[in-house]
Amino acid sequence: MSPVRVRAMQAADLNAVLAIAASLPSAPHWPRAAYLAALSDRSTPLRIALVATDATGIVTGFAIASLLPPEAELETIAVAPERQRQGVGRELLAVLAEALRRRHVQTLLLEVRASNQAAVSLYQQAGFQQAGRRPNYYSDPVEDAALMRLTLG
Repeated sequence: MSPVRVRAMQAADLNAVLAIAASLPSAPHWPRAAYLAALSDRSTPLRIALVATDATGIVTGFAIASLLPPEAELETIAVAPERQRQGVGRELLAVLAEALRRRHVQTLLLEVRASNQAAVSLYQQAGFQQAGRRPNYYSDPVEDAALMRLTLG
C-alpha cells in the first residue's frame, strides 16, 4: 500500500476524476463542466475540491464540498475501486475537515444511501453521527438517504 497524499484538485486531474466516478455505479456522475465549476474561486457556492494521489502522483480518489459557513456539505467523495479500504477516503476526509476548519466552518453535512454500509462505516469512523433520514431520496433503486453530521469546531 503506497502512501496517500492529498492536494487541491486541478483541471489536469479531471480525466482521472471522471474515470474514477465512472467506475463506481453509486458515485455521482457529474459532467466535466460541473467539476470545472467546482475548481473556480468564483463558483457559487464556493467549493473545496481535493484529490488523493499515490506516491507516483496517480489520482486515487477525490472529494468536493460546498461552503456555506458556518456549514459545509460533502457533495461527493470517491475512491478508485482498487484503492478502497486502504485509507484513501479517511485521508481525504481528514484533510477536508482541516481545510474547512481554516475557513471557520463548524459543521460538515452529507447524505448517503442508507444501504451503503462501507460509506456509513467510513463516515462513522471519521466522527460523523446520523442526523436524520430522507425517505425515498435516491432513485434507481429508490432508497432512503441517511443524513450525517460532523462537528468540526
